Amino acid sequence: MNREEIKNILPHREPMLLVDKVELVDDEAIGQYTVRGDEFFLQGHYPGNPIVPGVILCEMMAQSSCLLVQSEGEKFTPYFTGLKNVKFKEKVIPGDTITFKGKKTAQKGPFYFISSNGYVNDKLCVTGELSFAVMQEK
Repeated sequence: MNREEIKNILPHREPMLLVDKVELVDDEAIGQYTVRGDEFFLQGHYPGNPIVPGVILCEMMAQSSCLLVQSEGEKFTPYFTGLKNVKFKEKVIPGDTITFKGKKTAQKGPFYFISSNGYVNDKLCVTGELSFAVMQEK
């Protein structure tokens, strides 16, 4: 699924759409984002040594994983409700393509729980447990 197809599911738009493509394989969402270097979140973080902020990596994980909670053709809005056990292992810099692998671990009503990891060149950069509330649009 490319960016335009993702926009049919997620409410995010530029500059906050932080996933380039997502593939659903079995029970796993595999998303990718290539850091170009001109993104808003790199301005000032850090001059001369740009590094993707951890909070942005969390948002990338979330957007990549949200496609696991899409419902049967109904419009919905996923609301990020929590993060647990997030760890940043390696920095992500311009030119890197980060691949996120997310799996649904539980669901309770409209709440979904997902475990996600982000890799650059097969090296673990970020890991965490995410939760979402999925609200149907009227």
